[in-house]
Amino acid sequence: MILIFQFKTMLDFSQFSGLVLFMFIFTAGFWLLIFLLTFVVPYWIGGTIWENMKLKNEAKKAAEGK
Repeated sequence: MILIFQFKTMLDFSQFSGLVLFMFIFTAGFWLLIFLLTFVVPYWIGGTIWENMKLKNEAKKAAEGK
């Protein structure tokens, strides 16, 4: 049995625009994930730790002042 594969080399405009839109959304999501994991999350964690340290120092100063 001989199988003949017919390859379609060109995409029509709707297929091409769908591919471009998919690639844009996929890559935008990928880079957004990288940005969030490398900048936003560490900034958020660092700010939380900093604020907790400030609150503890203020509480300690208030306790010493009484």
